[in-house]
Amino acid sequence: MSRPCPRLVIGALRGSAGKTTLSAALAAALSKRGIGVIPFKKGPDYIDAAWLAMAAANPCYNLDTFLMGRIQVVRSFSRHALSDAISLIEGNRGLYDGANAGGEHSTAELAKLIKAPVVLVIDCDKVTRTMAAMVLGCQRFDPDVDIRGLILNRVAGTRHAAAVRRSVEDHCGISVLGTVPRMADIPFSERHLGLIPPQEHDRISQALQKVADIAGNCLDLEGLLQIAQSAPPWEDLSFPDVLPAAEPADSVTIGVIRDRAFQFYYPENIEALAKEGARVIEVSAISEEKMPSMDALYIGGGFPETQAGLLARNKSFRRSLRDAAEEGLPIYAECGGLMFLGESLIVGDKQYPMVGFLPISFGMEKRPQGHGYTVLHVEEENPFYPVGTEITGHEFHYSRVLSRKEDEGHLAFRVKRGIGMDGKRDGLCRKNVLATFTHVHALGTREWAEGIVGRAKKFRAGKKDSSSSGSRKRARHQ
Repeated sequence: MSRPCPRLVIGALRGSAGKTTLSAALAAALSKRGIGVIPFKKGPDYIDAAWLAMAAANPCYNLDTFLMGRIQVVRSFSRHALSDAISLIEGNRGLYDGANAGGEHSTAELAKLIKAPVVLVIDCDKVTRTMAAMVLGCQRFDPDVDIRGLILNRVAGTRHAAAVRRSVEDHCGISVLGTVPRMADIPFSERHLGLIPPQEHDRISQALQKVADIAGNCLDLEGLLQIAQSAPPWEDLSFPDVLPAAEPADSVTIGVIRDRAFQFYYPENIEALAKEGARVIEVSAISEEKMPSMDALYIGGGFPETQAGLLARNKSFRRSLRDAAEEGLPIYAECGGLMFLGESLIVGDKQYPMVGFLPISFGMEKRPQGHGYTVLHVEEENPFYPVGTEITGHEFHYSRVLSRKEDEGHLAFRVKRGIGMDGKRDGLCRKNVLATFTHVHALGTREWAEGIVGRAKKFRAGKKDSSSSGSRKRARHQ
C-alpha cells in the first residue's frame, strides 16, 4: 500500500557546513507557517536531534543503518513519517562519508534507502567556480542519489553569491534554493565538534526565532517544499504496533536522569522501556535532594563536565544514589552516566567528587578519546545482557580513565570496534550496576530494554520478599 510522503534530505560536502542550523531554520520557518514537520537525524547524534525537535515542535528520530540495520531504519521511518507533513532528514558529515572507504551507512545510502531527494548545503567560504566542480563530482559519483538543489551558505556578498550561483547552475544544471550570507551572530555555537545542546542554551526561543528569520529571508521555501512533495509515494509495509503498551497494574518504575548534565536519550529507548511495561519517571541530579523510589535507573550521556560544580554541590542526591546502588538498585549508565557514578572527575585544574560507587576516576582531555561506531562482545556476567550478546553502538567522549581499582568490579565487554575503557575492554560492573562508554539504540539492541525491565522486576520482587519476611518476623514477636 502506497501513500504520499513528502520528504527531503539535507546533506553537505563535509561536516560543519551549516546543515544543522539550516535544517533547524527550515523546520522552524515551515512550522511557523502551519506546515507540519517531522524531523529525522541521520547517524548517532543527540544534540542536532534536540534542536531539530524544538524547531519542528515534534520528536526527532534517528536513522542509522549501522546502529539499527536497514530494515529497522525503513520501519522507523515508515512509522513516524506522515502524509500531511514534511519529513525533514538532516544528514551527517559529507554526503558520501560512511563507516568505511565503501561509504557504508552514509547519508547518500540513507537517501537511496528511503528514496528521498537531496538538497546540499554548500559552504562557499573562499571558493567560486571550483564549487561547481565539487557539486558535479557529487552528481556523477553516484547517479542514483537524487540531488535536486543547493543552498549556498556563508557567501561573502552579492558578487560572490552571483558567481557561485552562475557556476553551479551552468555546469551542474541544478537549482539554487537559498543564499545565506556570512553571519557573526548565528545563535547556535559549537563545542566538542558539535552544537551546544538546547538544555544549556539560555535563549532557546530567541535562537529558534533567529534561524526561522534566516530561512524566511534567505531560503526559497516554496522551492524546497516542491522538491519534498515530488518524492515518490511511500510503500507502507505491515508493521506491528509500536506504541508503548499500557502499563500493567504492577508495572515497575524506571527512573531516567534528565537535566542540564544528562540529556542524551533516543526517544525509542524511552519508548522501548514503556513498551516492556515500565513506568518511566524523570529525575534531576542537579535540583532534586534525593532519589525517588524506583526499581531501576537509566543514566544517559551528556556533559557532566560542564555541570560538574552543580553535580558536586548536590551532596544529598549523590549520597542517596550511592546508597541505592549499594542496596542493589539496577542501574544502566552510558558515558556521562558512567563518569557520574565514578569517584571523581578532573576538569582543568579542579577535581570534583562524583557519586563514588564505581571504583574509577576520570579526567577531561582536549581531544576526543573515543569517537565513532562501536561493536562490543559480552564476555562476562552482568546485570543486563546475556553472555554472548553482540552490541552495536557508538561512543564520543573527551574523558579518559585516570585510575581504576581492578579488584572492585569487572569489565564485562570485549571491544571489537572502538576504544571503550582502554581499547580492549568496556562495561564496568559492580553489584547491579553496568556502566559503559558506548551508547546503544533500542531498535538495534533489543536485549537492552528487556534486560533493564527484567532486572527491575527481579529487584522489585526482592523488595517485596524482604518486606514480607520482615512483616512475618514482626508478627512472631508480637
